[in-house]
Amino acid sequence: MQPNHDSVDIQVPIGVAALSRLAYGGGDLTVARRYLTEQVAVSPNAAACLLDLATIETILGCAPVAAALQSAAFATSRLFRRPSIYGDDSGVRVLAIMAPGDLMANTPLEFLLEDSDVTLDMLFCPPGEELPRPLPPHDLIFVAVAESDVSRPLLAMLARELAGSTAPLLNRPERIACLSRTEVAAAVRDSPGLVAPAIVRVSRAKLAAAAETDALAALSCPPPGPFAALVRPVASHAGGGLAKLADAAEVLAYLDERPEQEFYLSSFVDYRSGDGLFRKYRIVFVDGTPFAGHMAISQNWMVHYLNAGMWDDAAKRDEEARWMRDFDTVFAVRHAAAFAALHAAMGLDYFIVDCGETVDGALLLFEADPAMLVHAMDPPGPFGYKQAPMQKIFAAVRAMIRTRAALATD
Repeated sequence: MQPNHDSVDIQVPIGVAALSRLAYGGGDLTVARRYLTEQVAVSPNAAACLLDLATIETILGCAPVAAALQSAAFATSRLFRRPSIYGDDSGVRVLAIMAPGDLMANTPLEFLLEDSDVTLDMLFCPPGEELPRPLPPHDLIFVAVAESDVSRPLLAMLARELAGSTAPLLNRPERIACLSRTEVAAAVRDSPGLVAPAIVRVSRAKLAAAAETDALAALSCPPPGPFAALVRPVASHAGGGLAKLADAAEVLAYLDERPEQEFYLSSFVDYRSGDGLFRKYRIVFVDGTPFAGHMAISQNWMVHYLNAGMWDDAAKRDEEARWMRDFDTVFAVRHAAAFAALHAAMGLDYFIVDCGETVDGALLLFEADPAMLVHAMDPPGPFGYKQAPMQKIFAAVRAMIRTRAALATD
């Protein structure tokens, strides 16, 4: 590892982590937006200001404005830095290769490496552009691009361009490209202790035709019993557009409300616990080791942490705290075979899964992705128990980076 790198003029934004924490804590993003807008015209750090403005608009839900601001930022600079706690590059320098897009477009490395001794340089690759040559100085490359229809050409280009890299490479792009919902479900379908319902990608026209001809069961490969399918737009995340549909009439009504042309379809597996509640677990895999991310408990089958009532229910928080505390000796042991199968199938250094447990105790896979959010932004009062598990994840990521970088210099 080389402690001193050539000086490079890199833009330094406030960053996704800091702006997200401000919003999560109830801060007023309009004040930051006003300041950054004023700085764009006069600051040598204008590209960073534009990128921060794009982040603010993303958080506020103004996707078209955010995309335009990102484009303006990348027209000036594609390289941005999250400095180490030392303010220099005396530690490991990670070059993260990233895609334009919203907060789900890339692995959230700013959260994972915040307040660390790692210098994070983020190189954005807009569509159609190649990697700059030579690459900015680095000790390790982390491909942060998430899988999507939009990112597939970029991932293919990165697989070609990085094939001969002599620097350590985390999350190889050719493996990320295999993370579509259909491919993930197929890759782990026969794994021990793991349930992953088959997922099919279907066009709007084909889905409508199947509903009209009473052929939905053939599309979704349902288990025995009444038809129940999960349908979601291909590009959706965080439950956007996800619905559980029970018959052809509901499918047709759903299509009347959705503009998308491509959907994922799978059978619904009822994963209610004995008390009638649904539990969703987020597991973070770092260099093959699983870590507790969060646990959400809800009366609704579509479980999201923010709407599961965790804030209002001390009993739910107590259960999550126990789950996190005992994760290594209870949950991870119970699902060791499933976790090993997931790591082998994904072939990634860092990724996350959302999952549940079936009534007979198997792990029920919902999704695998390297870009799901892992953070320590929850208020320390009611959620103080989450700080230690989060710091454990962050420490594991940083240790993996230091170890891989050191191996390259031995």
